[in-house]
Amino acid sequence: MITVDLAQSSVRDLNQRLHSLPSETNEKAWRVVNPKGAHALCAGLTLPIEVVIDGHPGYYCAGMNKEATVVVNGHCGVGLAENMMSGEVRVKGNASDAAGATGRGGLLVIEGDAGLRCGISMKGIDIVVGGSVGHMSAFMAQGGSLVVCGDAGSSLGDSIYEARLYVQGKVESLGADCIEKTMTPHHLAKLEKLLARAGIKADAKRFRRYGSARRLYNFHVDNADAY
Repeated sequence: MITVDLAQSSVRDLNQRLHSLPSETNEKAWRVVNPKGAHALCAGLTLPIEVVIDGHPGYYCAGMNKEATVVVNGHCGVGLAENMMSGEVRVKGNASDAAGATGRGGLLVIEGDAGLRCGISMKGIDIVVGGSVGHMSAFMAQGGSLVVCGDAGSSLGDSIYEARLYVQGKVESLGADCIEKTMTPHHLAKLEKLLARAGIKADAKRFRRYGSARRLYNFHVDNADAY
């Protein structure tokens, strides 16, 4: 495992080393120490490497991730795994606002809590949160899944499209066009598989499913107040 100490190296140097790796590289295991809240750590990775960050990164950690596995032994700032394409990002602590924003694929696991607007405008990413999420989570969510093992704040799934939301705890309120839906055997099986993939121990039968009522796909005057 290659160790990079950010007390001695810059974030630019670290990211450049990771971006410059050839596709056939043998340097696939990396460890980053002393992040001290640095922003944009491990952003834009495109190879199936593993990076372990020991400490607390700042904004946009593992943004635009593709193929790589990034593990954070700490808490994360705003925009964790923003626009993630594939691979896996796992946070052992909590994540701030907009985790997984606009994510198109891959798996994001937050073992603690997530702040407001978790999964905003998600487009295919799967997000599993071991704790609770803040208000406006899954706002304008278009695809993928958001699994919340704790509680969800107000306006969950506001203006949602076709993403799937699963919450084990309490939901403060649902946003515009988001409704509770029946947990079918098909959805139960998908949730069980996703929890197992995330390594989160929870009983899928205790979750409730939410999704779009599909009233806001096209403007209708009777629904004007909901826009």
